[in-house]
This record gives sequence, structure tokens and C-alpha cells, in this order.
Amino acid sequence: MRAQDSATGPGTIAVTTDMAASPTPGTEIPPTPGPGAPPHTAKASAPDAPPHTAEASAPDTPPHPAQPPARRGTLLAALGVVAFSLTFPSTAWGLESFGPWSLVALRSTLAALIAGGFLLAVRAPVPARRHWGGLAVVAGGVVIGFPLLTTLALQTSTTSHAAVVVGLLPLTTAVLGSLRTGERPSRMFWVAALAGATVVIGFTVQQSGGALTSGDLYLFGALLVCAAGYTEGGRLARVMPGWQVIGWALILCLPLAVAGSAVAVPLEPVHLTAHGVLGLVWVAAGSTFFGLYVWYKGMAEIGVPRASQLQLAQPLLTLAWSFLLLGEEVSAAAPLAAVAVLVCIAATQRTGRRGRAARRSAGETAPVRS
Repeated sequence: MRAQDSATGPGTIAVTTDMAASPTPGTEIPPTPGPGAPPHTAKASAPDAPPHTAEASAPDTPPHPAQPPARRGTLLAALGVVAFSLTFPSTAWGLESFGPWSLVALRSTLAALIAGGFLLAVRAPVPARRHWGGLAVVAGGVVIGFPLLTTLALQTSTTSHAAVVVGLLPLTTAVLGSLRTGERPSRMFWVAALAGATVVIGFTVQQSGGALTSGDLYLFGALLVCAAGYTEGGRLARVMPGWQVIGWALILCLPLAVAGSAVAVPLEPVHLTAHGVLGLVWVAAGSTFFGLYVWYKGMAEIGVPRASQLQLAQPLLTLAWSFLLLGEEVSAAAPLAAVAVLVCIAATQRTGRRGRAARRSAGETAPVRS
């Protein structure tokens, strides 16, 4: 074969061992391709042909995996809201058998043991040192602060009145989330969020007769610490699995929870009932572990502000559970409030999708987190 016949056209280029070794020293390969040249060459000489790479010549290479769909993140966060909506009725059941300090200490201890078993089973790596500060915020706000303050409040408040906390929680979480993570929702997002919070507050205050109780300070304190824990947990769930966020936060609290149980249980009377045991099991396994697992996972996928607005439905779900499980009366205004809240939720979700679409069209990409 002649040397000038070794050049190819702009097709796929392949190099074989015998052809790579066939040119003798000093042989110069002309750039003009022969009319019937076979597809074997050591180097493409067509000046206008783009450089060929293994990636360019493999059209069947699958694309890079897409980001998790927002629908999945919304579903996970919604499951967390459903789990949280049972917390107040379950706590009321638990108080039938345990004192407030005993209930919170036992709740944290059981949840930590469940989380520790999962962490050992999967051999989860210990978080980096830089994450322990955030885990301490999650532990202080979600594992200790919110359960303790709401349990103390429920000694004098009904579950429907305590739903005021949940009504204000989405807006507070969105504000803290924006400050902490740098997310900037649109103006319409804030309008819808404020409208939803106003509806929920008005509804829950009307349900409680408009009177403040001695537990209101506990409730508003619980609001602030829980919003801080949700925000920090949502941030950490972007760099580690959501269940590990709450799992390590629970492990961090385990020594304190065990010590609290040892002190509180002998001092507070214990009267075991089916409701009391079931309430304790749910707040430990359902609300504290499962609920926070899916909640943080959902927040990591759709963002803290959008996920927080799903909690606007939580007070209405809590009122429904209170009626079904505790026999508390619910006024006829509940269906109207439910419709108004769902409209606000739809508005916040719609503005969130528009914001992400605008960022994608502008060429923005999500930051890579280690």
C-alpha cells in the first residue's frame, strides 16, 4: 500500500498496530486523502476535521445523570409533614403515662438507639469535624429544644392551640434558611408565604378562643429553636444522607438523654397505659427518626424555603388527628382554612419552580458540595 493512501476522510479514525509500525523512517505522509483510502491511519490529516476523542466518537454514551426530580423531594418532605402532624397528639398520649421530662428523655434515648443501630448496620462514616457544629445545632433545636418546650406547653395547652407553632414555623424556617444558605426566593414567594402564615395563625387562634396561655412562651421558644434546627439540618443533608444527619445528632445527644432518663423517671410518676406507650414509641421512631429523615432528604432536594411551606398543611392535619384520636372539637371553619392553605402552598411551589427554571436558562448550575 502506498503512503499517500493511508490518509482517511472525516470519518471515524482507528489505529492498528501493524499500520502504526508500517511507515519507514523519514517517510512523509501527504495531507491529501486518496480516493479509495481504507479507514486506517496514524493521524488524521484533514485540516477542517474536528479533533476526535473517545467521547465524541461514542454516540451511545449515556448522558450524565439528571438532578433528582423536584417531585420526589416534595413527596419526601410531605411524608415528613404527615409524620410531624402526629407529634402533638402522640405527645398528649405519652403524657398519660410519663412526666414531661421523662417523656422527652426517653423519646431521645429510644430514637438514638434506633439511629445508632442503623448507623452501625451500614457502617456509616463519622462526619468530618467541620460538620459537628451544625449537628450540635440540629441536636439542640430538633432533638432537645422543640420536644421539651412543646411537651411543657402541652401540659396547659390543647393540641389545636399548640398548632400555632407549626403555623409560624414555615415562615420562620424560610427566613432563617435564606439567611443561612444564601437562597433568595422571589417576592411572590414571600407574599404567598405570609398569606399562608396569616391564614394558619388566624385559624389556630380562633380555634383556641383567642386567649393566650402560660404555655405560649414555650411554644414561641420552640418555634425559634426548631426553625434553626431545620435550617441547619437541611444544609447538612446536602453533604450527607438526611437520615445520617438526624442519626448523628441523636447520637450526640445520647449521653444527655440517658442521664436525663435516669434522673427524671424515678422523680416523675409513671402510669403505663396503651396510649402512653404508643405515644412514646411514635414520637421516638416516627416523629424523631423517620419524620426527620424524610424531611431533611426532601429539603436537600427542593431547598429549605420551598420545603418549609409544605408545613403550612401541618396544623390542619394536626387538628384532624386531634379530632380523631383525642376527641377535640374542630370548628366548621377548618375546610375553608384548608383550601386557603393549599392555595398558598401551590403558589409557593409554583414560584420556586419558576425561579429554578430561570436560573437554568441563565446557565447557572448547582454548587458542588464535598
